[in-house]
Amino acid sequence: MSRKYNFSAGPAMLPLEVLEQAKAELVDWNDSGTSVMEMSHRGKDYMSIAAEAEANLRDVMNIPDNYKVLFLQGGASSQFSAIPMNLLRGKDTADYINTGAWSKKAIAEANKFCDVNVVASGEDSNFMSIPDTASWDLNSEAAYVHYTPNETIAGVEFHDIPDVGDVPLVADMSSTILSRPIDVSKFALIYAGAQKNIGPAGLTIVIVRDDLIGDCIEGTPAMMDYAIQSKADSMYNTPPTYSWYLAGLVFKWLKGKGGLEGMAAINKRKSDKLYAAIDNSDFYKNPIDLGCRSWMNIPFTLGNSDLDGDFLEQAAEKGLVTLKGHRSVGGMRASIYNAMPEEGVDALISFMAEFEKKYG
Repeated sequence: MSRKYNFSAGPAMLPLEVLEQAKAELVDWNDSGTSVMEMSHRGKDYMSIAAEAEANLRDVMNIPDNYKVLFLQGGASSQFSAIPMNLLRGKDTADYINTGAWSKKAIAEANKFCDVNVVASGEDSNFMSIPDTASWDLNSEAAYVHYTPNETIAGVEFHDIPDVGDVPLVADMSSTILSRPIDVSKFALIYAGAQKNIGPAGLTIVIVRDDLIGDCIEGTPAMMDYAIQSKADSMYNTPPTYSWYLAGLVFKWLKGKGGLEGMAAINKRKSDKLYAAIDNSDFYKNPIDLGCRSWMNIPFTLGNSDLDGDFLEQAAEKGLVTLKGHRSVGGMRASIYNAMPEEGVDALISFMAEFEKKYG
């Protein structure tokens, strides 16, 4: 069976090497006589898996010692609530930057717990650009500033970390984490769902600075209390053990790829060549402002939208799948996360050229 190139925004492709190793270890991990899925999360075998995964993530991201790494459940969307519960810390307002669908969901949830000050919004441009920082209405008394570095649906991305002064900066990095090096010390909290660049769905990573753990709002559920989760080493209850294990394999795979510096070079090359194929064509178009195009999620439209169905059908015949754009945007979307090999992007570009020659 030949594997297809899966351009899904998530759950996304996993590295083939990781899948092959997981396959080899599925029934019997490390001669233990049991599958990872069967292990007690408090047994020494699984504890070693969990510890190694965290150590490798800390290494590959260069996470400072004064940050806790939590391996949680509930998806990134659960953190839309957990963040204000944990980070308001006696304040009643927080700043949010609205750059698309996921920012809007985070804002809607935070509104249940505090007054949300929308610092800036890309809604007037239909989320095709990021508002100039000179226009931002930051509140120096806010509990924190929240933003989404990469909007998966529209394909808008920040290419620099916003300067928000001394106010803690929070980032939903679900669709950009591990795609390149970042300075973790510039953030108070980073969170990410696993199903794009980390591993399979079911796991959420939270990287939070020590001094922001504790002092939750009254009534915070135990599962959303970072202090409780940190004290229990992310094992307050049974964690998503197999997803955690697979994430650990991905972290090791990344180290073998030259770490995040190596990954950044590959990702930049992949996105540059796909954007070039779009920009050099009269048949395809990417509507996003040049200064904030995403490396990870590349939407594009065809000159004639009546051909969308033909494009998707013929692409699938070539082994290029899950290219349909989000229903709110339309057109196509190629998500080219870390595990998408460069050959997959080349195959897509080749098919796009063939399709344009046939229908353009």
